[in-house]
Amino acid sequence: MAALISRVGKKLRRIIQRPGSVELTRYEALLPAVEKLEPELEKLSDEELTERAGKLRETLKDATFGDAHLIEICALGREAAKRALGERAFDVQVLGTMGLLTKHVVQMETGEGKTLAGALAAAGYALRGKRVHVVTVNDYLARRDAEWMSPVYALLGVSVGWVEPSHSREERREAYAKDVAYGAVAEIGFDVLRDRLVTAVDDLVQPAPEVAIVDEADSVLVDEARVPLVMAGSIDRSDADEEVAKIVRRLRLNLHYETDSEGRNAWLTDAGSSVVAKSLGIEVDDLFNDQASDRLAAVNVALHAHALLTRDVDYLVRDGKVQLINAARGRVAELQRWPDGLQAAVEAKEQVTATDRGEILDSITVQALLARYPEVAGMTGTAVAVAEQLREFYELEVAVIPPNTPNIREDLEDRIFASPSQKLRAIEEEIRTVHETGRPILVGTQDVAESEELAEKLAKVDLECVVLNARNDAEEAAIIAEAGKKGAVTVSTQMAGRGTDIRLGGTDGADRDEVVELGGLHVIGTARYPSSRLDGQLRGRSGRQGDPGSAIFFASLNDELVLSNAPDVPDGIVADEETGEITDPAALRQINHAQRVAEGVDLEIHRNTWRYTRLIERQRRDLLVHRDKVLRTAYAAEQLEKAHPEKFGELKEKLDDQAKLEQMCREVLLFHIDQLWSDHLAYLTDVRESIHLRALARETPLDEFHRAAIPEFHKIIGEADSRAAKTLEEAELTDEGIDLGDAGVRRANTTWTYLVHDNPFDSDFEQTIKKVRSMIKRK
Repeated sequence: MAALISRVGKKLRRIIQRPGSVELTRYEALLPAVEKLEPELEKLSDEELTERAGKLRETLKDATFGDAHLIEICALGREAAKRALGERAFDVQVLGTMGLLTKHVVQMETGEGKTLAGALAAAGYALRGKRVHVVTVNDYLARRDAEWMSPVYALLGVSVGWVEPSHSREERREAYAKDVAYGAVAEIGFDVLRDRLVTAVDDLVQPAPEVAIVDEADSVLVDEARVPLVMAGSIDRSDADEEVAKIVRRLRLNLHYETDSEGRNAWLTDAGSSVVAKSLGIEVDDLFNDQASDRLAAVNVALHAHALLTRDVDYLVRDGKVQLINAARGRVAELQRWPDGLQAAVEAKEQVTATDRGEILDSITVQALLARYPEVAGMTGTAVAVAEQLREFYELEVAVIPPNTPNIREDLEDRIFASPSQKLRAIEEEIRTVHETGRPILVGTQDVAESEELAEKLAKVDLECVVLNARNDAEEAAIIAEAGKKGAVTVSTQMAGRGTDIRLGGTDGADRDEVVELGGLHVIGTARYPSSRLDGQLRGRSGRQGDPGSAIFFASLNDELVLSNAPDVPDGIVADEETGEITDPAALRQINHAQRVAEGVDLEIHRNTWRYTRLIERQRRDLLVHRDKVLRTAYAAEQLEKAHPEKFGELKEKLDDQAKLEQMCREVLLFHIDQLWSDHLAYLTDVRESIHLRALARETPLDEFHRAAIPEFHKIIGEADSRAAKTLEEAELTDEGIDLGDAGVRRANTTWTYLVHDNPFDSDFEQTIKKVRSMIKRK
C-alpha cells in the first residue's frame, strides 16, 4: 500500500508541478540491475574494463538503445568514473545519463553532477558508433569538461577532444575526428560556416553531424536560438554617418523624439524633423522623399543607437571597441555584434574607431545549427519553464531528475517597494545584516551599471565585495567558485559563472562546517528577471546538494520589468510611508503578471524569427546538396564542357591533368554559387525590411516574403552555371589554365565570424504601427 501511495504521489507531483516532464519509471526500474553489475566490474583490471566496453561497441553498432544496453553503459560508466575521478555516480546521475541516451532534455539541479552524466551519455552514443558533439555555452567550459572527463573516456575506450578559437584548421579536424568533441555552440557553428565555403574536400574539418548533447540546454536552445552566426568577407570600414551621429546626439527626449513604453521604437517629432533637416541643410519635406531615403535611414539607425541602446546596460566600451552584453547572462557576448548599420551607428555615438564592414557570405541561426543533428539531447537546471518551446521548436521532452539529497534551501517571499531607490536602500540593509552573521552572500543584478552602482554604495559603508560582471568575465569561474567562503559578498550580473559550482567554504572547503552552521549561501536578487527561469537559476546557486541556504528577491513597481510589460498598476496599493515597502498581495500579482507578459513576448519574437529563417534554412539546405555534388564530383567540368566544348578542349590541352582540370572548373562554379547565395541573403534582408507596410493592405508580410524569396532562389543554380560558362568563355588561357583573379573569380581575402545580436527591431505589426505613426506625425 505504501509503495502504491508513493507511486501515485509521484505522478500527481509530475502533473501539478512538472508540466512537460516525462515518466521516469522505466529508468528507475533499471537502477537495481546497474548496481548489481558493480561487484563484477570491480574485479576487472583497467584493460579488461576497456575491453568490455569495446565488446559493447561491437554489439551496439548502429543499434538503438535497449534496456540491457542502458544498464551496461551506465554500469561501465559508473565504474570508470569511480576509478578515474574517485567519484561513484549517484543513482540520479545514472537516471540523467539514461534520459540523455533516450534523447531527452534532463533537468538536474545545480551541483547534481550534470557534467559526469553528460560524459557517460556521450560515451554511450560513441560506443553505438556515433560521433558526438557536446555543445557548451563558452570555450572555457568546453576545454574544462573535455580535460576533466578525459580519464573516464579513456577507460571506456572512447577518444575525446575539444575546439577553441585558438585552434588551427588541422587541430580542429583532429578534434572533430575523435569519438566525442566538446565545443562552444558558436565555435561549432563557425566551423560549419567555414566548411560551407571550401573548394576542396580535403579542406573540410567537420564530419557529418550525428549526435549533439547540449549543456545548459535552456540557454543554448532557447536564449540563443534565434541568434544568427555569421561569416563575412571584408569590404571596407563601416560607413557610419558621423555627421548624423553628431546631430542626433543633440536631440532631446519628448522634444525632438519619442519612444514607446517597451523601449523598442523611437521616432522623430515635428520639432526633431525640423532640427535634423536644418542641420543637414535641406527642407523638412525633402527629408522624407525618395532621394533622401539613405540619409533618413541613417538618421533612424542613429536615433535607435542614441535613444534605445544604453552604455553599460546593452554594451560596454572597452579597449576602444564597442562590445555587446549578452542579455541572458549579463556578460560580454564575445564575437557578437549588431547588423552592420546599427553597429556602426553605436560606434559613431561612442566616437570609437569603426570596425570592418563585411559582405555576409553565409549565416546560420543556433536553432538551425542544432536542427542539423539527427539526434539531440540536453541538460540544464531549468528546463521545465521552457518545456513548451523545447517541444515546439525541437520536438524534445523534458525529464526531471530528482535531487540526490532533498533541497532544503529556504525561498523567502519577495519584498516589494514603491520605488527603485527605496528598494536599493532595503537591499543594502539586507546585505549588511546578513554579512554581520558571516554568511556568504551572492547578489544577482540586472546589468553592469546596477552592479557597479551597488558596489560603490557598499564600499561607502565599508562593505567589501567582489564584482563579477561583463567587465571581468575572463575571471568569472574563479570568482564565482569562491562565493561560498565565509563572509564573502559577491555581486554578479545575472547568471555569470554558470557551470561552476559554489561550494560552501570556498574551493578548499576550509570554512565549510562553519558556513553550514551559519545557514549557508544567501542569494539576493535585486529585481525579478524577464523570465521566471532566470529567477530560478539565480535561486539555484544556493542549496547545492542538500546544503542549507536561502534566496530572496527584491522588486519595485517601477522596475523596468513592470514599466515595460504591465505599467497599469491597480489603484489602492499603498506603501509604507517610511520605508516604501508594499505588503499588498496585488503588488506581487502585478509583478508576476509583468513577467508572464515578458515571457509571452519573448516566445512570440522567437516564433516570428523562426517563421522567416525556416525558409532561408530550407533553401540553404537544398543549395548545399547541389554544392556538395559540385565539390565531390566532376559536375562543374561536365557543365562547362557542354556550354563551351571548344574552349573547354583548349583548357584541357593546356592543363593536361584531369584532376587539375576538374578542380579549376570546380573553383569557378563554386565561386559563382557562393556569390549568388551571398547576394540572395542580401536580397532577402532588403525584402524583409521593405514588406512591413503591406500589412496595411491586409497582406501578410510573411506570405509576401515567401512570394519574393522562392522565385529568386530557384534562379541560383541555373544562373551559377551561366556565369561559370561566361567566365570560361571570356577567360584568357595560360599554361596554368585560367588566371582566376584576372577572370574575376576572387574570394574575400579576409573573412571573419561573429554573432548578430538579437534583432533590435520589432515584429512585423510593430514595424507597421511605427511607420504609420511616423506618417501621421509628419502631416
